[in-house]
Amino acid sequence: MIKEFFKKFGTGAVIGAAMIIPGVSGGTIAVLLNIYDKLITAISSLKKDFKNSFLFLLPIALGAICAIGAIFYPLTKLFEVAPFPAIMLFTGLMLGGLPKLCKDGLKNGFSKWNIISVLIPLAAVVGICFIPSLGEANLGADMSAAGYILLALIGALASCALVIPGVSGSMLLLIFGYYDPILNTIKSLLTDTGHSVLVIAIFAAGLVIGFFSIAKLMKFLLEKLPRGTFWAIIGFVIGSVPAILITYNGNFPDAPYSSLSVAHIVVGVVLAVAGAIASFALTAVVEAKMKKKAESAENTTENN
Repeated sequence: MIKEFFKKFGTGAVIGAAMIIPGVSGGTIAVLLNIYDKLITAISSLKKDFKNSFLFLLPIALGAICAIGAIFYPLTKLFEVAPFPAIMLFTGLMLGGLPKLCKDGLKNGFSKWNIISVLIPLAAVVGICFIPSLGEANLGADMSAAGYILLALIGALASCALVIPGVSGSMLLLIFGYYDPILNTIKSLLTDTGHSVLVIAIFAAGLVIGFFSIAKLMKFLLEKLPRGTFWAIIGFVIGSVPAILITYNGNFPDAPYSSLSVAHIVVGVVLAVAGAIASFALTAVVEAKMKKKAESAENTTENN
């Protein structure tokens, strides 16, 4: 029981870390960690099966919250100092998990119609990257009543990034001009506590409402159209890789591609390869252990 708790806690920590990495989707990491469908089922079943769903989600949520709290400032500093190598490392980690994901998809079959299931989400994720930013939003104390309503709606939209793999929350917030204002609001919690808490609470309320609504939709699709939905998820994940690279300049305007030194590029490529190898090796080890465990259980059943 304790071992399982900390395993889920660690999974939540990785998902939480992904949520604050520009361009990376928490949903993508959940898919790569092979916990996505269980996560969606637990979220959408909270009302119907509260106890089991809550006990499943609790360690994951605690892990995510602890990770966000622990690495928020170190990670922002890392992206200030060396954003390109850091992004390339995370991109490599995602690439390394894709072969296992595609292999799992092929086990459930693949038809010509599933090509569309892959291509449409892939094109959608990449296409979002080319939507121009609408300019920075005003989250100051003089924000209008309509601004608070819009903030809640933006929160609901950003929740897509938590549930739909490949969709980056930071990218959506950048497009609508809320990324920097929300980060600045978090940073000003100590200096302007009242207003900052109000802004974050309204954004979080929208996030929660959208989160549960989209989770129910994803559960419905996974139950009614499992194969097509799984390949669509793979399309989202594949699309997230070029999306990270396309949105790099927008996410890091102080260190655009044009300013990168040869050393930064070399280190970035090396880290991407190292991340891909490490991720691929890890998924292979986990798969081998699961296979061995299944064979052991099968042998035990036969002996009995």
